[in-house]
Amino acid sequence: MMNDISEMFGVRYPIVQGGMAWVAEANLAAAVSNGGGLGVIAAGSASADYVREQIRKTRELTDKPFGVNVMLMSPAAEDILRVLCEEKVAVATTGAGNPGKYVLNLKESGVKVIPVVSNVALAIRLERSGVNALIAEGCESGGHIGELTTMAFVPQIVDAVNIPVIAAGGVADGRGVAAAFMLGASGVQVGTRFLLATECTVAQPYKDRVIKAKDSDTVVTGRSTGHPVRVLKNRFTKEALSLERKADLSLEEYEEFLSGTLRAAVVDGDVEHGSLMSGQVAGLVHKEQPAAEIISEMFAEAEKVCRERVLSW
Repeated sequence: MMNDISEMFGVRYPIVQGGMAWVAEANLAAAVSNGGGLGVIAAGSASADYVREQIRKTRELTDKPFGVNVMLMSPAAEDILRVLCEEKVAVATTGAGNPGKYVLNLKESGVKVIPVVSNVALAIRLERSGVNALIAEGCESGGHIGELTTMAFVPQIVDAVNIPVIAAGGVADGRGVAAAFMLGASGVQVGTRFLLATECTVAQPYKDRVIKAKDSDTVVTGRSTGHPVRVLKNRFTKEALSLERKADLSLEEYEEFLSGTLRAAVVDGDVEHGSLMSGQVAGLVHKEQPAAEIISEMFAEAEKVCRERVLSW
């Protein structure tokens, strides 16, 4: 499974664990890296001190490369990026903004820069800024999303840039991995399936809801505010969508309503009032497994699928 992405990261399989806020911490990141993928710590809205602590904890659990996902809209983003340089983290994945002004400093510190993009224009600008690769994220993903589907988006990004592209959104098994490669991607990013890793510390009721989810059990909230988020349907989503229909809704009012809902889901296991971020592939995820088993199973299936399709042609 070695290719330009696995060689770039120094991992066995070209798979990146999604940077899921409140979810992706040291235990999960280390488990994914130990399993041959690239584990990722999610900085989210946390402080730089928290991120440094998680980096050091991860290093106690693995000697393999791992990354940190930085939300550039966070007030602590610059401090967190400074920590990544000081700690010599292998990879920085970024979201919610353009990391262009940070690329040179990160790369000079030995940190590879892999932004998440949701449109071709941004991808082209970021390639010019010197990033190492791109994560093309389709709207099938859980959490914050763009408008394009993975199927439509990934090949357009691949055609537009000359650096490796990692496909994200709608990948939960070997068929998804194989499809991503056929679209021209060099690797995949997976989030929802890693929610069910045994090493993931998400509250059990959250995991149980993902396991029980069907194909139509996700919904997108926040479209009216310009910040769409895909989550599992529950009482929270009904209230959120109802609130969005208010003609005089302000962004401040909506953000106040959202405050603490992701923590409520991840930490407290509140599956009715919490924000249960999940991709549309939740209906394909049926059990908890060790992260290493998830990875090896996905790539064994991808190889099998590719071999069968070639023989059938």
